[in-house]
Amino acid sequence: MRLVILPVLCCLSVALQAGQVPFAVLPGGAIAFKQVESIRERRFSNLVEQKTDFSCGAAALATILREAYRFDVDETFVINGMLAGADHELVRTQGFSMLDMKRYVENLGMRARGYRVPAAGLEQLKVPAIVLQEVRGYKHFVVLQRTQNGWVYIGDPVFGHKRYAVEDFLKGWNGIVFAVIGREYDKTNALLNPPRPLSAKDRLNAFQPVKDAELMEHGFIQSDFF
Repeated sequence: MRLVILPVLCCLSVALQAGQVPFAVLPGGAIAFKQVESIRERRFSNLVEQKTDFSCGAAALATILREAYRFDVDETFVINGMLAGADHELVRTQGFSMLDMKRYVENLGMRARGYRVPAAGLEQLKVPAIVLQEVRGYKHFVVLQRTQNGWVYIGDPVFGHKRYAVEDFLKGWNGIVFAVIGREYDKTNALLNPPRPLSAKDRLNAFQPVKDAELMEHGFIQSDFF
């Protein structure tokens, strides 16, 4: 029995890792290789994962800078940048604030705006933004990617891609979104088209690129598109 179990466990360990997995599907038993993605990689696709207890804001901001503006940054790079103008002791005990993120974004030559958005206006938000969630008394920055058909799609630096029914999302949200605005915004960035949950039966509608006029409603200006 052990001889049978061992190969099975080996196959499972391979399947949990991303890469090329062999399949005996060609005539004569020849092996073909197919690129696969692990569940963990799918969960964090296009997201920067949080590595420290206080860095959810840095990871969320790094996600938007990487995916929406093609900045070559990671969590550590953004942490160091924000620490340069922040109260280190306050960060150590409470984490980064939206003000820390705003200062950092402006030092990059971009703009940052906070918007108070009513629940009915969530589906009108056309850019990925950072929001503060409170779950069981713990405040946590995440990326609000998209709201559609009664679902809010979140890029969580700790848990990866998640979605909430709108009414559940509203229970822990303070009503404010933090948007990064600047030149060379990628209107087809992956954050606007989050992966479908593995257990979901429905799919997102076909992705439509965001129009310039829609972006200008969120603080962009004409020169940002040239």
